[in-house]
Amino acid sequence: MFRLLAAGAAVLLLAGCGGGASGSTAPAESTPPEARTLTVFAAASLTDVFTELETQFEADNPGVDVVLNYGASSDLAQQLVNGGPADVFASASASTMKTVTDAGLIAGAPEVFAQNKLQIVTAPGNPEGITGFADLARPDLQVVVCAPQVPCGAAVEKIETATGITLTPVSEEPDVRSTLGRVTTGNADAGLVYVTDVGSAGDAVEGIDFPEADQAITDYPIGVLTSAPQPELAQAWTALVTGTDGQAVLAGAGFVGAP
Repeated sequence: MFRLLAAGAAVLLLAGCGGGASGSTAPAESTPPEARTLTVFAAASLTDVFTELETQFEADNPGVDVVLNYGASSDLAQQLVNGGPADVFASASASTMKTVTDAGLIAGAPEVFAQNKLQIVTAPGNPEGITGFADLARPDLQVVVCAPQVPCGAAVEKIETATGITLTPVSEEPDVRSTLGRVTTGNADAGLVYVTDVGSAGDAVEGIDFPEADQAITDYPIGVLTSAPQPELAQAWTALVTGTDGQAVLAGAGFVGAP
């Protein structure tokens, strides 16, 4: 009888040990995604669109941090030529992109992904009664434009040449958002910015179309840098911008699709 009880106790002890070993097995931990940074140089007029695409791209690529550097295309191009580190360059003009490609800094041929054109921007209600481009030459108006070396400023010069109308702006701003800001803050009666910038300001401004703007359509090219630290991510970002999702966001902001 004693031997039977002892044997039973031994069986229970072994079972208990076996159960304890099985229960102590820890679940395998998942490996966190690799932390990577994608640096994109982009024209100031792309601020709203690229900021929205940044959220989508980071959600689709865990561990990736998209760093967006906005500014005048001419300034960004010069930064790149001077050695500024970036993966992608999205310009608001073919000429500023050419500055970068001529320096051998773009892998392959840049792709035009959108177009834009100028619009007159005024305070809500258009208090000065501006009806067209010629009105901007009125001596009683304080008009602001982009500097000539900036794509939006170069577009103004094209329209001046085509129409024979020369403006006398009170300020030539470093980029299109600065030009817009002079009007939204009441420091100018009117300005010339892109249609998309007028849309981004909402009810704070009023936009006035003028037919001469069609003579200075702006192309937006994008390209991957030859020295891109993250070439695969750079290609993925470019694919997003030129693809269906990116084009939908651009169209929603008022851009015209690639020609």
